[in-house]
Amino acid sequence: MADRVLINGAPSVTVSAFDRGLSYGDGLFETIRFVDGVAPLWSRHMDRLRESCIRLRLPAPDAPQLAREAALVIEGMHDAVVRITLTRGVGERGYAPPQAAAPTRVVAGFEAPSMAGDVYRSGLRVRWCDTRLAAQPVLAGMKHLNRLEQVLARAEWSDPALGEGLLCDAEGQLISGTMTNLFAVLDGVLITPALDRCGVAGVARAEILASRPGVRIQGLRPAELARASEVFLSSSVRGILPVQALGDTVYVAGPVTRALQQHWRGLGFPMEQA
Repeated sequence: MADRVLINGAPSVTVSAFDRGLSYGDGLFETIRFVDGVAPLWSRHMDRLRESCIRLRLPAPDAPQLAREAALVIEGMHDAVVRITLTRGVGERGYAPPQAAAPTRVVAGFEAPSMAGDVYRSGLRVRWCDTRLAAQPVLAGMKHLNRLEQVLARAEWSDPALGEGLLCDAEGQLISGTMTNLFAVLDGVLITPALDRCGVAGVARAEILASRPGVRIQGLRPAELARASEVFLSSSVRGILPVQALGDTVYVAGPVTRALQQHWRGLGFPMEQA
């Protein structure tokens, strides 16, 4: 497995016990889908990583170097996922960031998760999570290393028939899935929740917003989903996933969902995702 993991460019699976990513979750990560060595959303991942580094005052990594390392860890894989983890590196005890950070860079390659074709045709069953997301505008949108809210939410169910759980914030506004962003068609308008207070702004979400300029970003209450004509989830790894059922509410993948699945295929992702 070590040959599929590079730490600061060298094969290894070991980081320092004093790394701030381990001590404080002080860092960021990106999970990137590759098909035949190509990552269709690479530039969006690099944009988010660079912007998040600015927000966290982390030295931004060199994107061409990351691309070279990603190619090494997925060599020989047809359908792969690369996780890039960037921490502030080793530091002294205490929350104060070091004056001159020496970031730790981890690039790891994995086989892409398999998804049955009927998931893309018929959709996922999803549930509501009891765990709520705390508001923190300073961190909202970023894919930072502090994922305990998602860990606790995902621990709420073990039923393999359930593919995802939906999360609200403390005020009851719908935010996202545990590992996906959510979209709903209401009165003919495609809507996705605002993520200015909490949640991760996914790169698949960014691609959808760019490809469909009429998408409305706004607060969304759980009760509003009951009257939606379409509900789907987006993930940079898994694609466009129709929601088949949420509790007792049943949905059918409609024209908006199907058009975005076609767009996804057009980007170069596997044809079975529809």
